[in-house]
Amino acid sequence: MLFDLEKFIADKVTKRSSSFFQKDIEANSQTLRERIAGKSVLVIGGAGTIGSSYIKAVLKFNPGRLFVVDTNENGLTELTRDLRSNEDLQVPEDYKTYPLDFAHPVFEKILKKEGPFHIVANFAAHKHVRSEKDQYSVEAMIDNNVFKAKTLLDQLSIHKPERFFCVSTDKAANPVNVMGASKKLMEEVIMSYANDIPITTARFANVAFSNGSLLFGYMERLLKKQPLSCPSDVKRYFVSPEESGQICMLACMLGSPGEIFFPKFEEEKLTLFKDITDDFIPAQGFIVDLCTSEAEAKTKAKNLRSGSTAYPVYYFPTDTSGEKLFEEFYTNDDIVDRDSFQGLGVIKNAPINRKEEVGRMIQDLKAVVGRESYNKSDIVAAMKAFLPNFAHIETGKSLDQKM
Repeated sequence: MLFDLEKFIADKVTKRSSSFFQKDIEANSQTLRERIAGKSVLVIGGAGTIGSSYIKAVLKFNPGRLFVVDTNENGLTELTRDLRSNEDLQVPEDYKTYPLDFAHPVFEKILKKEGPFHIVANFAAHKHVRSEKDQYSVEAMIDNNVFKAKTLLDQLSIHKPERFFCVSTDKAANPVNVMGASKKLMEEVIMSYANDIPITTARFANVAFSNGSLLFGYMERLLKKQPLSCPSDVKRYFVSPEESGQICMLACMLGSPGEIFFPKFEEEKLTLFKDITDDFIPAQGFIVDLCTSEAEAKTKAKNLRSGSTAYPVYYFPTDTSGEKLFEEFYTNDDIVDRDSFQGLGVIKNAPINRKEEVGRMIQDLKAVVGRESYNKSDIVAAMKAFLPNFAHIETGKSLDQKM
C-alpha cells in the first residue's frame, strides 16, 4: 500500500507536524545521553507498538546492550527487521531477542546471568478494555498486570537496575473498567518498591494505529475488503507511535522515584473516533457509505470486490462494559506539577504503600480466583475493596460481540 500512515496520523489524528515532546527531549538531551549511552537495557514486551517505539527512542542515545523479551515471536522478528532497516538507528552489537514470558523460569536465568541491567522497562500487559469478558479473562488480566508485576519487582530487588519503568494507562485515573483498575493496582504494586528501586510510570493517551487498536484494525479491514465500524460518541486523546516511546523514555530517564507522567494535553485536543474514520476512508480513495446496522455493512462490503468506491461504515453508540466516553490522567486528589516539562505533567504524590499491604492485597485477590466457584463480579468486588474510586461500568455486553 502506498498510503502514508505517518502523514495521515500527523495531519488528521494528532494534528501535529512535530512531536509534542520534542522540546523536552532537546532541553534534556545531555542528561538523556549521560543516562543511556553505553548502558545495558532490558525491555519486556518490546515487540508491541509502545515497547518498540521506546526502543527506537532509547537507541538514539546509544545504549551499549539491548535485550528484548516478548511472547510474540513474530513481533520480535519484525522488530529486528525494522531496527536493522532504519538508517537513523544504530543497533548495539550485543542485541538479543527472547520469545518468552517474563514470568518464565528462563527469564529469571537471563536476569541472573546477564544482569543486572542498568535500565529495565516493562510494557507487557493486557491493555484492551475488550479483554474484560468473564471471570477467566479478568483473572488472566490481573495475573499479567498485577501478580507478575510483583514477581518481576521481587526479582529486580535482587538484581537492581539504575532505573525501572512500567507503563500504565489513562484508564487508571478514576477507573471504570477492569483493565484500568488492574493498572491502578499495578501502580500501587510497583510504587511499593520505589524506596528500593528508582521506579516511574506513565499514563497516556491512545496510540494512533497501535497494534490491536481500533484504528489499526482499519488497515486490516481495508486489506480484506471488510466494512468499518466504530463508536459514534467516544472521544480520545491521541499520540503517535513515536510520541508514545518518547513519553516512556522521558519518564524512565528523567523522573524521580514514585512519579507518574502524563501528556499535558488540553481538553480541546480530544478527538472523536468517528471524525478520524470520516477522514480515513477518503484518504484511501473511497467515499463513506453510512449503514444502519452491522448486517447492512457486511452485505454492502461485497460490492468492494467488484470495484465499488462506496465504503460501508457503521457508527454505533457505546453500550459495552467498561467504556468511558472521555479520558483523564489524574484525579482531584493528585498533586500535579505542570511546570517542569513543556509537554509532560507529573503526579508527585502517588501513594507508596508498604510491601506488606501490597502482599495482603495480592493474597486476597488470589484467594478469590483460587475458589472452586467464582465469577467476574466477585473479582470486581475484591478489587473495589482496594480501590474505593473504582466505579465499574457493567452493561453485560463485550466488544467481542461487535465487528
